[in-house]
Amino acid sequence: MPIPDRLPATAGRAAVFTPFALFALLALSGCGSVLSAGTADVAGIAGAGVANAVTKSPAVATGIGLGIAAGANAGLQYLERDVHAAEQDRIAAAAGPLPPGIVGTWGVSHNIPIEDDEHGELVVSRTIGTAAFTCKEIVFSVDRVEDHQPRRAFYTATVCLDGTVWKWASAEPATARWGALQ
Repeated sequence: MPIPDRLPATAGRAAVFTPFALFALLALSGCGSVLSAGTADVAGIAGAGVANAVTKSPAVATGIGLGIAAGANAGLQYLERDVHAAEQDRIAAAAGPLPPGIVGTWGVSHNIPIEDDEHGELVVSRTIGTAAFTCKEIVFSVDRVEDHQPRRAFYTATVCLDGTVWKWASAEPATARWGALQ
């Protein structure tokens, strides 16, 4: 089957629609579940438009749609990991200088607004290691207001000194906190 010299008008509309739809989804700060589902849905719709403009084969169209949806989900997961790493770095930086038993505060303002800015308190429960290998076990809270009521969730983690920077050292954060994605 020959490839047409010019794609139908729907291909151009789908190509223009996709970036605007993805941008609109990124503007939904704090709507993680909507964002995850929405990203796949918008990518699927855009992919279907592009696929229908390029081919009449249902198998090829399905492959294009699935590929675009998978790419959109992978991109979103990358952004979520970036956001979580920034939050972990802030918590580690706030906990590092504290001696055991002293309560400190932490907070993060995300550069990529796919999750709410968060804050809370933390305390070092103990120091582990030696001067050359220093780590601290911490307990931290995430403070939120839900239904006009203050809510506080508590988590534990380990942070370690890496040169001059305190870094998150816990292998697996609580799944209730991050969901299935670290």
